[in-house]
This record gives sequence, C-alpha cells and structure tokens, in this order.
Amino acid sequence: MSTSTTNDSKYGIVKLIVSGDTITIRGVPRGGPPPEKTITLSNINAPKLGRRGNTNGDEVKDEPWAWEAREFLRKKLIAQEVVFTEEKSVSATKVYGSVWLGKDKNGENVAELLVFEGLATVKRDNVRNPSPAQLRLQELEDAAKSAGRGKWSGSPSAKHIRDIKWAVDNPRALVDKYGGKPVKAIIEHVRDGSTVKAFLLPDFYHITLMLSGIRCPQMRPESEEPFAKQAQFYVETRILQRDVEVILEATNNNNFVGTILHPAGNIAEHLLREGFAKCVDWTMNFTKSGVDKLYMAEKEAKEKKLHLWQNWQPTAPQKEYNAVVVEITGADSFVVKMQNGETKKIFLSSIRPPQREKKAGEDKNTPRPKEFRPLYDIPFMYEAREFLRKKLIRKQVKVIEDYTQPAKDQYPEKICCTVMIGKVNVAEAMVSKGLATVVRYKQNDDARPLHYNELLAAESKAEKSQNGLHAKKDTAPQRIIDLSNDAAKAKCHLSALKRTRGIKAVVEFVTSGSRLKLFLPKEHCLITFLLAGVKAPRRSRPKPGGGTIEGEKYCEEAYNFMKDNTFQKDVEIQVDGMESKGSGFIGWLFVDNVNMSVALVEEGLAEVSSFTEHGEYLKTLKAAEERAKAKKLNIWDRPEVEPDTEEVKEETEIIERKVEAREVVIAEITDDLHFYAQYVDQRSQVEGLLSRLRQELADNPPLPGAFNPKRGELVAAKFSGDGMWYRAKVEKVAGTNISVFYIDYGNREVVNVTQVAPLPSEFTNEKPFAHEFVAAFVALPKDVDDQKAALQALHEDVEDKTLLLSVMYKSQSGVLAATLVDPVTNEDIIKALVTDGYLLVNREKRNAVKAEYLEAQKEAKTHHRNIWQYGDITADEQENSWK
Repeated sequence: MSTSTTNDSKYGIVKLIVSGDTITIRGVPRGGPPPEKTITLSNINAPKLGRRGNTNGDEVKDEPWAWEAREFLRKKLIAQEVVFTEEKSVSATKVYGSVWLGKDKNGENVAELLVFEGLATVKRDNVRNPSPAQLRLQELEDAAKSAGRGKWSGSPSAKHIRDIKWAVDNPRALVDKYGGKPVKAIIEHVRDGSTVKAFLLPDFYHITLMLSGIRCPQMRPESEEPFAKQAQFYVETRILQRDVEVILEATNNNNFVGTILHPAGNIAEHLLREGFAKCVDWTMNFTKSGVDKLYMAEKEAKEKKLHLWQNWQPTAPQKEYNAVVVEITGADSFVVKMQNGETKKIFLSSIRPPQREKKAGEDKNTPRPKEFRPLYDIPFMYEAREFLRKKLIRKQVKVIEDYTQPAKDQYPEKICCTVMIGKVNVAEAMVSKGLATVVRYKQNDDARPLHYNELLAAESKAEKSQNGLHAKKDTAPQRIIDLSNDAAKAKCHLSALKRTRGIKAVVEFVTSGSRLKLFLPKEHCLITFLLAGVKAPRRSRPKPGGGTIEGEKYCEEAYNFMKDNTFQKDVEIQVDGMESKGSGFIGWLFVDNVNMSVALVEEGLAEVSSFTEHGEYLKTLKAAEERAKAKKLNIWDRPEVEPDTEEVKEETEIIERKVEAREVVIAEITDDLHFYAQYVDQRSQVEGLLSRLRQELADNPPLPGAFNPKRGELVAAKFSGDGMWYRAKVEKVAGTNISVFYIDYGNREVVNVTQVAPLPSEFTNEKPFAHEFVAAFVALPKDVDDQKAALQALHEDVEDKTLLLSVMYKSQSGVLAATLVDPVTNEDIIKALVTDGYLLVNREKRNAVKAEYLEAQKEAKTHHRNIWQYGDITADEQENSWK
C-alpha cells in the first residue's frame, strides 16, 4: 500500500463495499496496477448479503438489513480517502482491522458509524477485558437499541430482504419493458472496460451489460489484450458501485447491450476519448443517442495517439489540389477540371449513393428493366444529384485523393477523394441530409479518408432525424414523362408549355450548339429543346445506310460554348412551338437572364434563322449578328456568307388566355374559400393612412375603457398580433369583449373594450382596402380534414406573393369570383390545387377557363390525388341523391 500516515496505519481509496462490514481499499498507484487490501471490520458483525446459486450450492437470501448496511457504507465510503489498520490476519484473504474516514485517525470510525445506525451488532462473547474501543462500540449499540434505529426499529424483517432476480428468463421482454428509458442501477462488478454486472433498481434484476457501440480490450485468462487492465481500472474508478442510469437497447444471448449514463456523461464516450476502446459497428446500431459523439471521441483519441491508438498513422492523401467541377456524373461522382486543363473523374470517399432495391426473386445478374432510368427511378438519387449540382457545378473545390479503389468485376478503377468547398466536406453534407450512406470497413482496413469518423457522426444525426434515405416512410421514385423521343406525347403538352412563361429547367445533355435535352422539375418531364431564331453549325452524325456525315465548320466550338454555359445549370425557357417532324420543342433559353440564342450569335457561332417571326427578340438577334460579322468572329471569318437554304419550321400559333388582371396580395383566407385581397397599387395608401392614424392616436391617446362601441360602428382597434392600431368595424358586443373586422386586411378577432377607441372622423371616409372575393369555379370537399388540407395548401401557395387577380363572374352569393395567377411562373394557383386533388370544380358558370379546370380535375381523378385517392367522390354524391 502507500506510505503509512502513522507507524501502524495505512492510507488508500475505497474501491468496493463487499458487505456491511467488509471493505476493499485500493492504494495509490505507483507505475503499475495499485495494490488492494480487503478489510473486515473488527469487533462487529453485519448482516450477510445473499448470493446466487451455483454448482457448489443453492441460492442464499439476504439476512434482514444486509442491503441497508451495504448501502450505508457504499454511499458513505465509495471513492473516499480512508486510513486503516490491520489488526489480525485469519488467512491470506481475510484481514480484520479498523477504518477511519479521512487521512488520519481523527476522522469518523466506520465501525462506530454502522453500530450507531443500528446496522451492525457488537461482538460481546468471549470478551473478558474489553478495550476502550470495544466499550465504545457497546455503548453505541445500547444507544441504537434505545433509540430504535436500524435493525432495532421493530420493522418487520421481511421488508428488509431483497427479492433478487439473479437470472432473466426473457431478456428481450425486459428490454421492451423499459422501452429505451433510463433505469436507475448500481454497478456491482467490472469484468472488463466494456462489460459490467449491475443491479437494476428498484426490482433488483441482476444483469450482465455490454456497452453498445464500443469494445474494450478483453481480460482473457489465457492472453490479456494490451491496455485491458488500464481500461478496467478506468471504469472501476468511475462507476463501480456508483449510482448510474442504464438504458437497455438490445440483447446478445443472455446478456444485455446498452448505455451507462454517469453524472459526468456516457462512460462509453469517455473510454473512447481516452483511447481505451474502439467503435464497433454491430452494436453501434443499437445505440439510441449520441452515436455522433462516440465517433468523434474515437477520432480525438486517434489524433492524440492515446493508448490503443499509440501506433496509429492516418492514411496519407496521395494528392491535394484545386479544381473546378464541370460535370456531376452521379450521386457520388463528378468530373473536375484541373489547373493544367486536364479533366478527371473522381468519387467521394467512403460513401454509398442511393441504391435500387432488388425485387423478390432478383439477384445481381438480373437485368434492369428496359425503361429504367437510375437518376429518376431510384428514390433520392435525383435529390442527391441535385444537391451536388446546385452546390458544385462550375465551382472551385479542394480535392484530397484518399485512396484508389482497384478495378473489380465490370467496374473500373476509382479515385476516391475528400472534396471540400470552402470549409464544407461535401460527402459529410450529403450524408447528414440522408442522401448517401457510409461504407463500413473491416476493423483493420485503413483504406478510408481522414475524416471518416465525421461521416459516421453525420450518418448518426441523419438517422436520428430520419432524413432522406433514413425516413421510415417509403419514398416512391419520381414519375417522369419522357417527351424527348415521343412526338405524339410532346404535341399533347405543347399548348400547356406555351401558355406558361418562365419555365424552370435543368440542362441534362447538350447535343449541339442549338439542341439540348432538358428536365422540367415542376412538370416532371424530359424534353428535347431547340434554340429559336438561330441556326448553329451541325455536328457530325451517322449517315443512313452506314458511314458518317462530316460536321460543319465551327460545330465543335458552338457545342463547347453551349456546354460550358448551360450544361447542368438552372435555366428558364419559353416555348414557342415544335419541330414539324420530331419531338423537339422550339423556344428561348435563358441562363442568368442571358438569352442563349443571342449569346451564340454574338460569339459568331450561329446565324439568325431566315424566319422573321421572332417577335421581341428579332431586333436583338439581328444586332448581335451584325456585331459578330463586323468582328469576323468564327463563322463570319470567311469571304462571303452563303444564304441558308435549310430552315427550322416553327409553330407560331400562340394561344393565350386573355383576361384583365390586377396585381394583388392576399391578406386573409376564410374557412369557406373566400379571400380578402389588397391591390398592390393601393399598398402605399394603406400604409400612409395607418401611419397617420397611429400618429393621431399617439398625439391624442384615447382613455382606455372610456369608449362604449356599438355594433356596426367604425372604430380603431389594437391588433393582438403586433399591438398596433388598425381601422375596424364592430360586429358584436358581449360585455367587455368586442368582435371586430379589420376592414383593410379582412381578418377578425375578439378584443377587450380597452383595446378599442373612436376612429377620428378624417379616417372614416376612405373606403376599405380589403376586397372580398371567392375562388372561381371551385368548391371545398365535404370532408373536414380535406377542407383543412385544401385551405392550408392555398395559404402556402399565396403567402408573401404578389399575384394577378382576374374577376370571372359574380357568384350566387353576390361575391365576385376570381382566379389567382402567379406572374413569375404564370401558374393558375386555384387550378393547380384542383390538379393536385385539393378542390372540386363547382357547377357555376361554364366558359373556356372552366373547361381547363374540368381537365385539371380529370387529371387529379386519374392519378388518385388527395381527395380522389380512394376513387371518385362525386360518384358517391350522385348515388346518395337517388336514396
């Protein structure tokens, strides 16, 4: 043990309370494992604790008050400094002595404390000449008896005997019983750093618990693993016989897997941070919380090279360089252009993109369906690609090559990299959003990136938040309509696309300088698109019957220009018509508000088509062509320009709905599909009027409660949402509660009479600025939940937007019926809700516009959207009308 504090006493730290009168004391470590001594207290007897049955004997129950005596010492002494003396050795393992709290014998005598509490009896037999210490104990025992303390209290003995469940017949049922909630426990034994025995309180289940997510070196009799004793000692000094909480998470044979929560935190996290444990994937899956912290704790120990990681060397990157992303080739790969102009395809290290789920009976050799398109048909593949595209395309990134994955089967060699944009690890960002999963490696496989633990931590957060691939609800693939090679289908969509201005699109492929393939996200379709107004040099192409038709001069320059400026970028298009033969749409394409037809002509890589029906853009095109000619750029760098004999036939018919529209913002929507709109050109009048009203009331403040408003009267009322004054009309008076209607915004509320004041006369003549309308051609469904969903969808579609309102007719109730169109997308908001299956088309008025609504309703029925998901609800109404 450590240096004696007196000639006959020794100093140590209490490690374990063996029973109510036996204590194990650990000395101060000096280079190796610290020495230990177990002391049985002299001159007293404490009740004996029970023990489980084994091959040498049956189970033994507690003696009454044995647990209370053990607990008294545990709470008093565990991890405390003590001084002790060895007075008598009965055997090599049993030593009698005395123990005092503190660093000398002036502290409390532990035996005396037990006797005083009535938790131990004093040995009186065969004591002829009692020592002063024995006499002191006898006096304390007599006092405890007189006071009725502890075992002398008269409490029934049966209440002080534990019902210990030494074996759990159905471990899984016990896990389910506690339901992942923390359970109070006491750690009774530490087998190794990651395996303990514990009592669950208050039911006294005795369990063996393996820490989830980690593994410490094992204490095997035949071969102890390095750092096993240090890990065991680390755990013992922190949780042995301490009050902790246990979360049962799974079972492994008859053992349990779970988490131990100490007041200082998760013990597994501390073991990892000190380098006494490693993360283990198979039990990590059971951990309910803090998985990311475990991975990061292990990373911290690696970087500090602590204990198990003392010889760890990070995998050195092969190369590190800056590059520009020029193409996103998949959900985990892209092409980068390096500073020397070379391009290289790279893959993100250690992540797996969304995968196609195999159907029943399929194996790896089963061919994919003929029409299978991975980007659109695999759930979350498109979202993953879009995340990379929006973040990286044409952006400079830092590339760190981690390792090269050799070619295998039909798959080529892969250069696996960590890619940083600014301070963001792209792979980590993808994993955190649930758009990729992390590849698991064998324990000694070092072919992984330096930031591998961050990937695991990000995946843990995504799983906890149920993001993306980790969502519990199955996600159906996108339903994409491919119009790019189907002329009949394309023509069916022509009129709808022509009516919509500013269609958002993504350039998926560039065929030539003026021909592209686009994906329209909102319309969920793929189209072939030709630039209107121009003729670009044609690229080489197959010749009917065999061979190749050679490309025209400057065709590759035109192709490269278009690819550099549009490929995988967000664009806007305006459709004017279609090819006379084929499925291509003809129109205008804009990148960052730049008309690409004009840009191509400006570079001398296309000429203006001989057609003159190009409307507003013809003049701009001609001017650009003249500038290119003057500079003799590319195709104009020739003696004479031959007239173009080939013409692109474009459909020029444009059918637009002619309506008189007025810009509005929606201030309020009622439960019966009425809404109140403010005209945009009157917004300044509203703001000016309210500003003057508030200034007037600030200069001449009304006396609260002095005004008695009457029904139908115009007043000033304070809106509860912001405490500001507004014009209002009194609709009802009920004592001190006043129901008001805010005439400039269309909303209602009940306010206290103290929040209402007379409206100054100069503010009464101005007409209300909130104008009431009802949604044209539609009605709410009868189901209350469906009504709520429809109103919520309408709220979301109109909120904070400037819209175009067109009055269609006067409804039967006398309120004007109107449509609402988003001027940015040219989308009819109300019709879109019909298409999405939120609203019904009513029986009022029939005209060309309503015909469009009926077509929208037909589409919603066909695709079983929302209110139509279980069939035709109008059919039920017709059936009921016959009853």
